[in-house]
Amino acid sequence: MSAIIKVDRLTRIFDVSKPWLNRVIERLPRALLTAVSEVSFEVEENSVYALVGESGSGKSTIGKIIVGLVSPSGGKVEIEGVDLASEKDPGRIDSVRADIQMIFQDPYASLNPRWRVRNIIAEPVAARGGNTEGLAERLLEQVGLSAADAGKYPHEFSGGQRQRICIARALSSEPKIIVCDEPTSALDVSVQSQVLNLMSDLREEFGLTYLFISHDLTVVRHMADKVGVLYLGRLVEEAPRDALFGDPKHPYTRMLFDAAPRMDAFGRDIEPPRGEIPDAINPPSGCAFHPRCPLAVARCSRERPEMRQLGQTRVACHLAE
Repeated sequence: MSAIIKVDRLTRIFDVSKPWLNRVIERLPRALLTAVSEVSFEVEENSVYALVGESGSGKSTIGKIIVGLVSPSGGKVEIEGVDLASEKDPGRIDSVRADIQMIFQDPYASLNPRWRVRNIIAEPVAARGGNTEGLAERLLEQVGLSAADAGKYPHEFSGGQRQRICIARALSSEPKIIVCDEPTSALDVSVQSQVLNLMSDLREEFGLTYLFISHDLTVVRHMADKVGVLYLGRLVEEAPRDALFGDPKHPYTRMLFDAAPRMDAFGRDIEPPRGEIPDAINPPSGCAFHPRCPLAVARCSRERPEMRQLGQTRVACHLAE
């Protein structure tokens, strides 16, 4: 199966400095935050690739770079063989952009409260001059709502219904790729399962490819074919879902699994995670996880580990064996 998304040494640095005059008066240097640091992975067509990690690990930034909302500081992203950051042909850029949509974390914040649902869903098609006759009504029924809902406003729906509207909007331009940025984190558990099952059904029906961004390991285990684990903007482990959950190689991945609630481990005693996430403006040298790692040796603080293959897993750890 061919890769529809190729991410190669992707880097994104944000300038979070105080205004120039403040820096001069207070004699402060510029503050640069590395949100994504040399991340590389591939997403195969008609698959679900999940990015997991703690808050601040760079998951959402990668998703926004892939859909074109944020430009990379280094490296490149190829969608269907086209690097949107360097491509000069407007026709190819427009064609590829039409194949990508995004579902945001907060369904209400991503819907225009002044527009009727009909206009919200049809917007991606209307923006390109396409035919929108009956489009919203058809898509609303496909995502489990009523065609009559097309005349309503977003505030008239529950959170789960609003997320279904967001899914319908994402489907309207018949995309090949949907970037899902924590699409169920704002919903309660019963509604989460309904939305996730809907997304799985739509993937099979339309042959969609999902880049699924989440911090919920239970959701990832249900949805993903392959999982990439991020820490402080760096990809530290990547493996097929069953290999990752069955035998995690990186100490950080094991820490995430230990911290997650489990039905079969009520009353268990576990060691709490060590330390805090380091400052992304001034990250640790070598392996970024070494200040919190129970296995760390002197080499870990000096030398950044490269991703290497161990069986089905790619892992960035000097001591993964």
